[in-house]
Amino acid sequence: MNKTALSAQLASWIDSHFDEEVGFLQKIVRIPTDTPPGNNAPHADAVAELVTAWGWHTEKHPVPAAAVRDYGMESITNLIIRRKYAGNGPTLALNAHGDVVPPGEGWSKQPYGGEIENGRIYGRATTVSKGDFATYMFAVRALEALGVPLKGALELHFTYDEEFGGLLGPAWLLENGLTKPDLVIGPGFSYNVVTAHNACLQFEVTVHGKATHGSMPESGHDALQAATKVLQAIYAKLPDLKKISSAIPGITHPTMIVGRIDGGTNTNVVPGKVVLKMDRRMIPEEDPTTVEAEVRAMIEAAVEGLPGIRVEIKRLLLARALRPLPGHEKLLASVQQNALTVLGEAIPANGSALYTDARLYGEHGIPVVLYGAGPRTLMESNAKQADENLALDDLRKATKVIAMTLLDFLAE
Repeated sequence: MNKTALSAQLASWIDSHFDEEVGFLQKIVRIPTDTPPGNNAPHADAVAELVTAWGWHTEKHPVPAAAVRDYGMESITNLIIRRKYAGNGPTLALNAHGDVVPPGEGWSKQPYGGEIENGRIYGRATTVSKGDFATYMFAVRALEALGVPLKGALELHFTYDEEFGGLLGPAWLLENGLTKPDLVIGPGFSYNVVTAHNACLQFEVTVHGKATHGSMPESGHDALQAATKVLQAIYAKLPDLKKISSAIPGITHPTMIVGRIDGGTNTNVVPGKVVLKMDRRMIPEEDPTTVEAEVRAMIEAAVEGLPGIRVEIKRLLLARALRPLPGHEKLLASVQQNALTVLGEAIPANGSALYTDARLYGEHGIPVVLYGAGPRTLMESNAKQADENLALDDLRKATKVIAMTLLDFLAE
């Protein structure tokens, strides 16, 4: 049977099982995985239990408790579902993450309700990235339902620390020799394929001064006043960052923000300590070592010479850039061709200003592309905002694209 006829069968199976796919997504959205605090093992257990109904065996790989606590989370169990086929062929992995940022305020729907309204499912992680648990699982089921000879293997990797960087998720699986696929597809959106993304450095900057009574401020050293100097230095640098351009479509220039500030003890006390948490995004062309040295020097210069002030700079995260690797071209071409068939339009390959844990496969020399269920832009989905949602039609179409791509690589 030719590819066109098989693709039609895949699409038909997905259509006839789509209510089941949506119900599956509702179930996994309704189990909170806020990170922090990151108590995510219960979600992994629930997913493993759900897929037993399909006759699938799930490997549970709990990360040692001490490592998880040191990481700042409560529990992580990573999942691998292996589907080995008879013929010799590539091992293709599909990876999605189940951890999410906390819901925050401003929701008009229940953050973990999985409510459906006007053709959309609402809830935290419907788009990023529990939606791709459903996309990938039902694409695999559709492929296997064809009943045609298959070669190679599929692996489904469901990990739970992307919001903390992925070091106890994909990196932990790879470094412990639990997997080494030939190709990887990671979470993305339906109307473009991501082949590269930015790098990210995050720092915790602690400004130490000396607390004293607010009626005698001269007897202390105001850490907040010193931290203001750091903030001014950061914001003064932003125009220069906009002058640095990436050659990769979809990626513009580096960015830098301060995302959190904590400090002080009371209204009538001069602050003795202030903590800033900052994020510096790097385009793929930048060198992280050079950027880190520049950021540290900028902060130290901002407080140099201030009496009684000391600054500590702790690196919280280095997420390296994702770059296209040799071997990704066939995967990219397959996704684009199948998207053209399903969507009726050509979808571009581009870079992203985000960083993802897919980069960790790339660091191990494994070609990666990012494609999954979602809208044309991140902002359309309200990802990581109130009322995050996924259009059910995008879920249906992405599942078909992935299933047809799997067929290209795994059919005999």
